[in-house]
Amino acid sequence: MSLKLKLLAVLLAAHVATVQEVRIGVLGLFHPHQLTLKTLPAQALVIEARDQVGQKTFVLERSSGVDAAQITLSGDQLILHVGDQVVWASDVRVVSRGTDAAEFILAVPGKISRHYRGVLDVKAGGGVLVPVIAMDLETAVASAVQAESDPDTPLEALKAQAVATRSYFVAGRRQHHDFDFCDTTHCQFLREPPPPDSDFSRATLATRGLVLAYRDQAVAAMFARSCGGRTRTPQEVGLSNNNDGYPYFRVACDYCLHNPWRWSRRVSQSEAADLEKGGETSRLTVDRQLGWDAVPSNNFTLRKDGDDVILEGAGQGHGIGLCQRGGKAMAQAGANFRQILDHYYPNTTLIPAISAADRSGASTRWANSRAALP
Repeated sequence: MSLKLKLLAVLLAAHVATVQEVRIGVLGLFHPHQLTLKTLPAQALVIEARDQVGQKTFVLERSSGVDAAQITLSGDQLILHVGDQVVWASDVRVVSRGTDAAEFILAVPGKISRHYRGVLDVKAGGGVLVPVIAMDLETAVASAVQAESDPDTPLEALKAQAVATRSYFVAGRRQHHDFDFCDTTHCQFLREPPPPDSDFSRATLATRGLVLAYRDQAVAAMFARSCGGRTRTPQEVGLSNNNDGYPYFRVACDYCLHNPWRWSRRVSQSEAADLEKGGETSRLTVDRQLGWDAVPSNNFTLRKDGDDVILEGAGQGHGIGLCQRGGKAMAQAGANFRQILDHYYPNTTLIPAISAADRSGASTRWANSRAALP
């Protein structure tokens, strides 16, 4: 093989690896100053603690009697505790014995503990610990589909969700400075990977590698819990969209139209004034002040009630793209995942993720318009 062909093969392999991996910042909502790392049964973790001088390596394994480690923030440095050893580091990496993806438990002591699969990197940033997991694309898809879907969602609706989720991961990278995505609804919910025999895993496997494309470019697909009867375009809710990105067509959603999820909320007149400015940004501003479900959707009317204002509305989320509630009803009525996607993302096609990654620039530029329900 010529040198030119060898170089091309190396570049192609690197490109495929990049497409098949996503970097996700986790547990950021908890602003951690301390993290606990634990092994799983019959698993071993290799911890690499690095500084300007060099690297120290430790192995966590239950059979050795040391199966947990602690990472604590001190200024802009990390303090790693492994058994009776303590080292300072600028960053910490956790891998398997084969230096690739590992399975582990990562916890913020006293707050939350989660199971992950991937390569973990921890460093300091903004006065907190920043844990980032590089995980296989399909692992990320299955984990997000499980987190974003109701347990009784039919398999065909889960397949549609898996394609939308994968499309966002492929086309919407670089949402954050230090990683591609976070694990909140700013990007997509992400929790632990589901069991292999679950419908979430089956849906991911059945659609493996497929993403939505519009005019040969991958779509950073958006979705919401319930559209209220008709989906919306980004412009309708005040979100920007480049002319060369997917425009999102308004489509009727029969189930939500005839079975709307209704809600009512009481807000102050000043909060109502903010909401009347219109758009997703105004709604999220109020939600951050009052709670994530304070104003469930953009579909509402206002009426005064004394010193307050009553909001009466329908739906959950921004209402753009796939309506999860409507997709679920379509699947229950016999529709397959392609029919669901065709309905909520008109004029799109399905293409392989690796091909889509080469042509996703336009979608990436506006993908920070959130993918999911706030």
